[in-house]
Amino acid sequence: MNRLILSAAITGILMSATAMAQDSTQAQDTQATTTPATAKKTPPRQANAKTTTTLQQVVVTGSATGVKKIDASYTLTTADAEQIKQANPKSTADLLKIAPGLWPESTGGQTGANIEIAGFPGGGDAPFNTVQMMGSPLYGMPTLSFFEQTTIFRLDDTIERVEILQGGPSVVFADGQIGATENFILKQGTEVPSGSIGVTYGSENLKRVDGFYGFQLAPNWYGSVGGFYRDSDGVRDPQFAADKGGQLTATLTHDSDNGTMMFYARRLDDKNQFITPIPLIQNGTDNFSAYPGFDPLKDTYNSKYIQHVFLAGYPGGGTHADLANGRGAKMNFFGGNFDYDLGNGWTISDKFLIDAGDVDTNALFSGSNPATLNDELYNTPSSQGGFELPAGSATATYAGPGGGAVDPNQSVIHQGWWYIHKHLKNINNDFRLSKEIFEGNTLTAGVYLAHYTMDDKWALGNQMLMTNTPNARPIMVSYNDAGTIKQLTDNQGFLDNGGFNIAQHGKATNKAFYLSDSWRVGPWLFDASARLENQDATNNVCNLTNVPLDGDPNTLYNNSVPVCNGTFANTNYNKTHTSWTVGANYQLADNMSVYVRANKGVHFADFDNGIRGATTGNTAPVQKIQNLEGGFKYQSDLIYADISIYHKQFNGLSFQPTDGAGTPVGAPALYGSDSKGINLSGAITPIENLKLMLVANYLDGHYSHNNSCFKFTNVVTGVSGCQFINGVQLQRQPKFRYMFTPSYRIPFAWGDVTAFVTYTHVGPHTQDQSGLQQLGTYSTWDFGVIANVQKNWQLRLQGTNVTNELGLTESNSRIFGTAVSGGVILARPLEGREINFQVKYLF
Repeated sequence: MNRLILSAAITGILMSATAMAQDSTQAQDTQATTTPATAKKTPPRQANAKTTTTLQQVVVTGSATGVKKIDASYTLTTADAEQIKQANPKSTADLLKIAPGLWPESTGGQTGANIEIAGFPGGGDAPFNTVQMMGSPLYGMPTLSFFEQTTIFRLDDTIERVEILQGGPSVVFADGQIGATENFILKQGTEVPSGSIGVTYGSENLKRVDGFYGFQLAPNWYGSVGGFYRDSDGVRDPQFAADKGGQLTATLTHDSDNGTMMFYARRLDDKNQFITPIPLIQNGTDNFSAYPGFDPLKDTYNSKYIQHVFLAGYPGGGTHADLANGRGAKMNFFGGNFDYDLGNGWTISDKFLIDAGDVDTNALFSGSNPATLNDELYNTPSSQGGFELPAGSATATYAGPGGGAVDPNQSVIHQGWWYIHKHLKNINNDFRLSKEIFEGNTLTAGVYLAHYTMDDKWALGNQMLMTNTPNARPIMVSYNDAGTIKQLTDNQGFLDNGGFNIAQHGKATNKAFYLSDSWRVGPWLFDASARLENQDATNNVCNLTNVPLDGDPNTLYNNSVPVCNGTFANTNYNKTHTSWTVGANYQLADNMSVYVRANKGVHFADFDNGIRGATTGNTAPVQKIQNLEGGFKYQSDLIYADISIYHKQFNGLSFQPTDGAGTPVGAPALYGSDSKGINLSGAITPIENLKLMLVANYLDGHYSHNNSCFKFTNVVTGVSGCQFINGVQLQRQPKFRYMFTPSYRIPFAWGDVTAFVTYTHVGPHTQDQSGLQQLGTYSTWDFGVIANVQKNWQLRLQGTNVTNELGLTESNSRIFGTAVSGGVILARPLEGREINFQVKYLF
């Protein structure tokens, strides 16, 4: 019902807005001589690729007071609303592919992406990536277990542009992110009412409505409202809605002679399927093909048969869970920006954001590889997930509606049905005071404060026996043990009631003070900044005791279930550290510059990584990175080029092995990395209306600072081992990646048509720190055709992976080492071809 209301609200507001815009235009024509003069705000342009590929554009991310791109001595990528759409991103994270050196893995669905940054040894979630809205970070920590910040942000027509910054001065401003920061700038109201409403249909049965309306409330007061609602089966159809929900955003802006005040609010309510790896055949070290019965481009294990479950081990006595809730978000946001010129060279700027809500995960997580039912019951060793039951003793039937005996030759698999309830709260404020000391020199002092909490309940493990087929069915098993009937699974197919059923509460406060000075001397622009930050965090996690839930020794699935016992492990984490950056930019000409920069930053622990599981005073050291980079920028009518080279060194990383149930195993190990690379964004316009664009990066990165071997037990192969990682290629990050996009615009008397294709090549990449599991290379083709008809209509046809390329971004992340057994690997391939068509009315 809430979604119907949201969809109807967006449509109703925008339909009435269309009439208001028309009435306003007519009124302006007849009342031009009587309307009082105001500081005029004009509507943003709907489609102009030049606006964000010009070096004269002013950017606000990563600087104290704003700087032109030609003067920015760091790696920066910008995109306006039209360029965002032309990238045809599958998710917020997927948009980051437009920035050289950023590698988002979007094969898991709309949310929960792994985001890799060239030279940053991540490997899971997005520990070195921050999402900002209007300059404010969405949460105090970049990532937690089962959370990264793009999960709580959706792309729609309320976004004016994005600025993507890598390293450089970001170690000093806002939350001090040492990796990448993408700052989304919202559209605001306009003096002349303006907006759009669009309807989209996609080949995966996507139905979506988007809209935006900006307007004037009173002289110098402006408002806007917009959002989206959509329902989709997904390319990988789970037999329920794969993506369902939307968001609504509103802004209020006041302009004065000396400054601007702006408030914004957003409601996000969205459910998104989280896609688990599926089986593939591996030939050699890095060649992959379809597993019999599975279409690697379209199939998923998720199904209506395993959608609704009761998880008895969930803290507090168990809970019902729904796979259709996926890895979604229900969040509320309220923020504001205030910028004011005090006179005499003094200016102030303040940004704040308050947000809270639920970011739950309902998903399958991989365990051991598939086998026939007969082998799983009797022959497969327990070290590889087998049950080793007495020969011929078992009875296996389908759980749920339909029932029936299961063929012993049926391929089966058991996977974790995990549910994580995560409630987040966050408030942050960034205040800056700037003073022009003398002509060309501005000093800025700032204070960043953030307070945030996390309340979690987890049910990990819950291994469910199911058919190894698309849209799997659960299987119940009982067996005769010397005349006694024992239940291997419950009536839902669960082999256990969880292996890690924790409740935890975390709270933290970050306090930072920073100074930044910029000094222009002729063609030179120098900047130097430093930050002192303290993070004071506490995490309380319930201690677990194994108990039999029903007291029946013959129900094997719940004889030893870890449950919270009423006591808690409390870990305090209090660290203070400095970060700094210095840069110099030399403008060779109005359209050409070179720069150098050095910076050093830190990455504090988060509630789940570095704090939980440790004891007060014995937490891992802060992670540190030092970066040296240089670059060249040039723009003419023919060529646009933004090239940078870098050397990044990282230390203080912690490796924590886990078993197939996600339970930590053994002590963590510390290590680092050393990386060198090149990033390139460029475009050539050889003739009018033809543009050839290239985004590319080369990375030579490897692990370092650890001469020991990492001990591991592989639940796929059943082998225990020890692997040295020094010198091994950074996991998941391709050595070479590029996107080549030729486009051509054809003008007509009634408008224009722009057509483009994008060829993407992803080079060799590996699964984890061991380097033992290669993921190969792949290349994809995307396309788009956009027609602007007269002043008010736009038609858009776009598609991704139109050649149905089979490419992998990830294998079984629950293991360390090779993921292959018997030539079979569980992995996440790209989704197959998806094509969507949109009709939009602009006013």
